[in-house]
Amino acid sequence: MKVKVLNRDPKDYLKTRVGDLPKLPRNVDPVLHPHAAQREYTAALNAVKLERVFAKPFVGSLDGHRDGVFSMVTHPKRLPVVISGACDGEIKVWNVTTKECSCSVPAHTGFVRGMGINQVGDLLLSVGDDQIIRMWNVNDMLQNPTVDPSTTITSKTLLTGVDCQWGTKSDTFATCGSSVGIWNVNRNEPLRNFTWGVDTITSVVFNKVETYMLASTAQDRNIVLYDCRENNPLRKVILSQKTNQIAFNPMEAFNFTAACDDNHLYSFDMRKLSSPLNVHMGHTMAVLCVDYSPTGREFVTGSYDKTIRIFETNKGRSKEIYHTKRMQRVFCTHYSADSKFVMTGSDETNIRLWKSLAWGKLGPVSSRERSAFDYSKKLIKRYGDHPQIKRIKRHRNLPKMVKSISKEHTNIRNAKRKKDENRRKHSKPGSVPLVAERAKHVVKEET
Repeated sequence: MKVKVLNRDPKDYLKTRVGDLPKLPRNVDPVLHPHAAQREYTAALNAVKLERVFAKPFVGSLDGHRDGVFSMVTHPKRLPVVISGACDGEIKVWNVTTKECSCSVPAHTGFVRGMGINQVGDLLLSVGDDQIIRMWNVNDMLQNPTVDPSTTITSKTLLTGVDCQWGTKSDTFATCGSSVGIWNVNRNEPLRNFTWGVDTITSVVFNKVETYMLASTAQDRNIVLYDCRENNPLRKVILSQKTNQIAFNPMEAFNFTAACDDNHLYSFDMRKLSSPLNVHMGHTMAVLCVDYSPTGREFVTGSYDKTIRIFETNKGRSKEIYHTKRMQRVFCTHYSADSKFVMTGSDETNIRLWKSLAWGKLGPVSSRERSAFDYSKKLIKRYGDHPQIKRIKRHRNLPKMVKSISKEHTNIRNAKRKKDENRRKHSKPGSVPLVAERAKHVVKEET
């Protein structure tokens, strides 16, 4: 004789805490739920609509500069500390939490061309149009409203950028101008100089993973890679248009992204510079700045078209676009150390703070809210290819100027594509090759 015994675990039907919702038994057999897919589609449609409803990315602004904000760095150890340099030579230290300026110093005559901060966060470097390198004690700047530089070095040539080597015990930094110079903070002369070409070098940046690697951009459209332990540059790639700034991926040491004058960004693997990994499109004017998220999964860009875009590293189109009526050309962009916020400096003297996730909630999130967010995210991912959900997810309100220029660029690309197809159709087979988009923008690679 068979005896069937009912066995119930109290954890399946009793509350864990007093405030919890009552647990209801549910049979997940698909036979009993013939309309599950329809209900999930409706839930996904509602979720993607709510994302657009709650998409309010602008958090606040920091006012105080008297000229355009040209350069900016974030403190590597203190989350709310941001240091900005303006076109009038003034450097300000900000507390983003209180939106107050804790220190303001007249650092240079003319533009503050570049700033760099070491990994410990106690040394700030700045260069300007006056051919002077100034070193500042960051701890003194956080405690006093005005300070004097700890060290001043006069360069023989004009300097356009500076960056510190990453490392807790490193005392090396690099500058750029007529050449790339490798310096030690304890010396008044560069340890070595790198040159490859004759035009001005506009920016230089260190790799935060492979700390001896650095890269530079120049007016003659090239991107050059260096090893500061060597005596000569390593490799060079020449693009079709000038590169304004580059940023290394903090999680993938070999990858970097270049912001160019042709409205695009190009992600490269430094081991193979003959073709980019990806071409990121969307901006309608020159891209002036780029910065990676600490997670390495996305980066933020600022452009001459007065907009900010956030791209995923493996996608060619931006997932978010931010703009305001008052914001002008964006000169510098930075992620916060927790990757939740984006800071931008623009031509109309403002520093703006944005959420990196436009519809994300500020403040504490309960476990039930987090599980609801995760469930909505999974639904949108599952049904993201449906036309209605895809249309709502991609739609953004754009400024009239950006929309009209974007439409014009689309017409130009379509006309060019059609012209190439007609030429290929009426020519001898193989005489007009089909060139991939990634191969159109690299002119030459040199080693």
